[in-house]
Amino acid sequence: MKSQAAEDTGLDAIDRRILAELQADGRMTNVELARRAGISAPPCLRRVRRLEEAGIIRGYHADTDPHRLGWEITFFAIVGLESQKESVLAEFEQMVAAWPEVRECHMIRGGGDFLLRLVARDTAHENALTRLLTGADKVSRVQTLQTIRTSRNLAGVPL
Repeated sequence: MKSQAAEDTGLDAIDRRILAELQADGRMTNVELARRAGISAPPCLRRVRRLEEAGIIRGYHADTDPHRLGWEITFFAIVGLESQKESVLAEFEQMVAAWPEVRECHMIRGGGDFLLRLVARDTAHENALTRLLTGADKVSRVQTLQTIRTSRNLAGVPL
């Protein structure tokens, strides 16, 4: 079932097929991508470049295993601030943007101002990050939620 947002993007079925294939495997060759999309390689490459230029494809990355790289803990933090003034929100976003352990930062509504996804090497590191958050200027409350396991973590969006 296509959403209204998908229809508003001006993407046709081939564009969506290209995007779905790249979300599943961003390393495949253009020739393989074209084969899977049911078109020849030159127009496939043109479509991919157009999708990149339009900002629909934002980049390519390796999906690394945090545990094998020494990041044993993934946790979330719901952060409430003392004020929702834009300057306070921007200051908080700028602060956590400088922390390499903060992998995602979402401004939210309902139950807090920000939801962060962080990684830590161990419990002591997690506790240190939590102390930094709770002690940060204009932070009024922090609730942390440690991940036990992740059974689903898909890149991209449904196409």
